[in-house]
Amino acid sequence: MKQKNIYILSLTALLTMVFLIGKAAFVIYNRDIEALTIGQFFNAWVHGLLLDLRTAGLLLIIPTLAVTFMRTGLRKVLVAYFCIIAFVVATIIVADMVMYEFWEFKLCAVHLAYAASPEGTTNSVSIWFLVVRLLTLFAFLLLIAVPAILMIPKEVKGKRNIRSLCLVILLALLPIGVKNCYHAGTLFRSHAATNPVYRFASSFFDERGYRSIDIDNTTSVSFATSGEITDTLLRADRPNILVVMMESFSGKFIKELGGIPDVAPNFSRLVPEGILWDQYYSNSFRTDRGTVCAYSGWTSYPTISPMKNEEMHPYLSSLPQSLIQVGYQTGYMYAGPMTNMGKERYLADMNFQTLLDHSYFSSEELNSSWGANDSTSAMKLYHMLAEITPTAQWMMVWQTISSHEPWDVPYHRLDDKRLNAFAYTDQCLGDLVDSLKTLPVWDNLLVIVIPDHGFLYNQTYDTGEFFHSPMLWLGGAIREPRQMSVLINQSDIASTLLAQLKLPYKQYPWSRNVLAPDYDPFVYCTYPAGLFYKDKTGETMYDLTAQMTLPVGEPSDTIRLQKALGILKRSYSEIPQP
Repeated sequence: MKQKNIYILSLTALLTMVFLIGKAAFVIYNRDIEALTIGQFFNAWVHGLLLDLRTAGLLLIIPTLAVTFMRTGLRKVLVAYFCIIAFVVATIIVADMVMYEFWEFKLCAVHLAYAASPEGTTNSVSIWFLVVRLLTLFAFLLLIAVPAILMIPKEVKGKRNIRSLCLVILLALLPIGVKNCYHAGTLFRSHAATNPVYRFASSFFDERGYRSIDIDNTTSVSFATSGEITDTLLRADRPNILVVMMESFSGKFIKELGGIPDVAPNFSRLVPEGILWDQYYSNSFRTDRGTVCAYSGWTSYPTISPMKNEEMHPYLSSLPQSLIQVGYQTGYMYAGPMTNMGKERYLADMNFQTLLDHSYFSSEELNSSWGANDSTSAMKLYHMLAEITPTAQWMMVWQTISSHEPWDVPYHRLDDKRLNAFAYTDQCLGDLVDSLKTLPVWDNLLVIVIPDHGFLYNQTYDTGEFFHSPMLWLGGAIREPRQMSVLINQSDIASTLLAQLKLPYKQYPWSRNVLAPDYDPFVYCTYPAGLFYKDKTGETMYDLTAQMTLPVGEPSDTIRLQKALGILKRSYSEIPQP
C-alpha cells in the first residue's frame, strides 16, 4: 500500500519538475521578448503550479489505475504508456517554446494546420536551427521517460488501495484552468505560467465553446451597407488594378501611422501622392487568413483557415470573379511555391485566371529560401505589365516574399536584420511604382498597397497595435491625394472597391462599403488566442484562452465586448456547409 502511494507521489513530483524545467526553458529561450528576473519567474511558476498539478493528475490516471488493479503485465503496459506520454509532452513543451518566438501565443490546435505544410518552417529557418531544437526535444523525452520507466514497480504487493487513485482523480478534477494562470503584469508572464500541455489539449474544444457563447443579442452589429457612396475616390469606373500585398508589413514600420521612422521611406514618399487609410486594420495574423479576407471579403476565425479548408471554397465570395463578370482579366504573382496552406487551390477556386509562381522564374532568379526575392519579382512584374495591351482590363496581385524569416535580403541599410528586410521590400515598392509611372498604363491604374497581416516587433497582443496596418491607394486612377480616417477592415476592401467601381457587392456578407452613408464604423480582428474590436467608443482586446480582457486587470467596455463576442459566435454558426 505504501509502495503504491510513494510511486504515484514520485511520478507526480517528476512531472511537476518537468513542467518547471519546461517553463524555465520557455522563459530563457524567449528572453528577447521579455527578460524575467528570478522573482518574476518564481511568481509566474506559483501562479501556474495548480494547473501543473492538474495536468500531472490527468496524465497519471492510467498509471494509477494500472498499479491499483493490475497484478501482472504492469511493466509491459506502463513502459509503452510512458514512452508515448514522454514523446507527446516533450514535443508540446519544445514546440510551445519555439513557436512562441514567432507568434507569441501558446501552442494550440491551430498550429497543427501549419505543421501539415512544413515548407513554411523549413523556408524560415536553417537546418542547424531545426537540429538544435530536435536535440532539445530528445533531451526532454529522456528526462521524462527514463525516470518514469525506472520507477515502475517490478511487482505490486498487498491489497488494492484506492487512496492514490482518489488523490490523482482529485488533482485531475481541480477547478483550475488557463484563466487562473493569468496575473498582474505582462502577457508574457501569464503565458510563462500556463501549462503548455493543458493549453494544447484544451484548445481542441475551443471551437465548440465559440459556437455556444452566451451573448446579449441587443448589442449585435450589422455588416450590411447600402450600395450608395458618399465619396468618390476614383476618376474612372474601370481602372486597371494592381494589388501589392506586402509580407507582414505592419503599421509599426510606417512613420505616418506612428511607427518607426526610416524603415519605409519610400512608402512615406508616396503618401502625398495617394490615398492613405490611416485607420486600416488587418483581420488576422497569417497569410492564409489575410488572403481570404482581402480577396473574398470574408471574416477571420481564431481556429479556422478557410484557405486550407477547401470545402468552404464554393461558398466564399470572390473579388476576381466579380471583376471577371465585367470584362477584367485576373492574375496573381507569388515568386515561390504556392503549396503552403492550400494557396494554389484557393486562388484557382477564386478565379485568379493566371497564377505565376516560382516556375515562372529561372533557376538563377530563385535567389532566396522562399523563391525569387522582391527586386527580382518586381522587375518581372514590371516587364509583364509593360507588354499588356493598353485596352485590356485587368486585376493583378503581386505578393512580396522577402520581409520574412530568415530575413536574408540583398540590401544592407539598417543594422537590425528584421527591419532591414522590411526596408528592402519598401525599396522594391518604391522602385516598382517609379517604373510604372513611365508606362502608359499608369494613367488608368489603381495601385492598392496592403500587407497580408502585421508583425510583432517589440509589441505583444495586449493591444490591437499588431492589426493596425498601412493601406495606400496610388496611381493615375485616383481622383486626388488625401487621407482617409474611417475605420476599415481588410475584409472591407472588396465591397468598398466594388462600390467605387459602381458594381454590386451584396454577395459579400462580411464585407462593408465603408463609404456608404449607413456604415457603422468598427473593426474586428482575430488570432488563435484572442480577438480585437474597435469602434468610435474605444477598443477592446479579449483573450479567448483566459476569457478575460487585456491588459490583465484592466476594465473593459461591456458593450464592445458583447459586440465582438457576437461576431465571433455568428462567424462560427454561419460557416458554409458543403
